[in-house]
This record gives sequence, structure tokens and C-alpha cells, in this order.
Amino acid sequence: MSVIYTLWLRELKRHLRSRSRIVGSLGRPMLFLIVLGFGLGPVFARAGAGNYFQFLVPGVICMEILFTAVFSGVQVIWDRQFGFLKITLVAPVSRFEIMLGKTFGGATVAAIQGFIIFLISLIVGFRIQNLALLPLALVFIFLIAILFTALGITIASLLEDAQGFHLIMNFLVMPLFFLSGALFPLSEIPKILLIIVSINPLSYGVDGLRGTLINDAYFGLTVDLLVLSVVTGLFLLIGSYLFSKIQI
Repeated sequence: MSVIYTLWLRELKRHLRSRSRIVGSLGRPMLFLIVLGFGLGPVFARAGAGNYFQFLVPGVICMEILFTAVFSGVQVIWDRQFGFLKITLVAPVSRFEIMLGKTFGGATVAAIQGFIIFLISLIVGFRIQNLALLPLALVFIFLIAILFTALGITIASLLEDAQGFHLIMNFLVMPLFFLSGALFPLSEIPKILLIIVSINPLSYGVDGLRGTLINDAYFGLTVDLLVLSVVTGLFLLIGSYLFSKIQI
């Protein structure tokens, strides 16, 4: 456990050291909140679907966590290129612990950025419907962060080129986000699209946050929590196996 804690702390400090990158990454979710939340809000209301800004906030929080988490995996490639990974891997500790430390470090930063978006949304008008479910919302935030950080490290373990990593991640991240129900309700979409959304793990994170923050869960909080937990555990196992196969 001391190894995991040490690596978690090192990865956390490394990510937080780049304050400009953290601040810069807030521009994308703020654009979604302001342009979509307030721009499409009147249209959403006239359609009888309620407050679109309230509906959108959980999806934007998940978007920020998703982007930050998956792209933290590129640190593995940079460490390999500059030789830092070799120093870490020759240490007398299991690679599973090393992978967990890196995952938890990246996931913590992603969760922090998601929480920052949550605080900003409160300032500009978002309202929590049930404060008693706020601790469960934090659980969903950390599960989403761990899941997609593990995914990023899994992909990075197979690659040696940072440019290739970014191309693959962009190819994966955008469909994951747009096909998660983050921007649209799931109740009226075509069945084929609902099937695609249902096999997307981010959908359960968005739904879980929406259920805990505004009492509007489509799948149900129990299903959301169960699916996210199982998929997160699965990617941690896959990621640790592929990470253990990295050649130094």
C-alpha cells in the first residue's frame, strides 16, 4: 500500500504542477455550459422537457472527467520515452501496484477538475435536488475518473508514440461522450441508438450523476453503480496485465 500511495502522490503532484493546463482545460466544459445550457434552454423548455441547464450539468461534469482521465495515460508513454518508466519498473515492487498508483493519481486530478466544474455550475445557477445523495454523487465521480484513467493507461501500455495515443484517444473519446446521453434524454431516442448508449460505460456514469444530483436516473442508481463498479474493476485488471507486459 505504501508503494501505491507514493506513486499516487507523485502522479498527483506531477499533474497539479501544470496549473496552466488545468485552467485551460476548463474552457471546453464552460463553453458547453454557457452556449448549450443557456442557448438551448428556451427550446428545451418550450418542448416541455424542463430546465436544460439542470439536465446538462451532470453530462458536462462527466465530459471534463472523461477527457482529463483518458489523456492522463499519455504520461506512461512520456515516461517510457525519457527513461523514467524504466527506473520505476526495475524497482522491487509489483507492476500492478505501480499501475494502481499511476491510475489513482490521474483519477484524482480528473475528479478534482470534475468537482471544479460542479462548483462553477452551482455559481451560475445549478441546484441540487437532494443533498442527501451528494456523497453518492462523489462516488460516481471517482468511479468515472478511475475507469477512464485505467482505460487511458491500458491504451498507453500498447503504444510507444504519443501522437498515435492522441489519435486513438480522440477517436474513442468523442463517441464515448456523444453516445452517453450527456446532451440528450434517453427516453425518446430510437431503439438502435439506445442499444449503443446502453453498452457505453460512460452512460452509466452520466445517468448516476444525473440521478444523484437532479433525481433523473434512466437506468436506476443501483444499475449505474453496479455497472460502473464492474467495468472499472475489469479495466483495472486489463490495464495492470498490459502494463506488466511493457518491455523496458
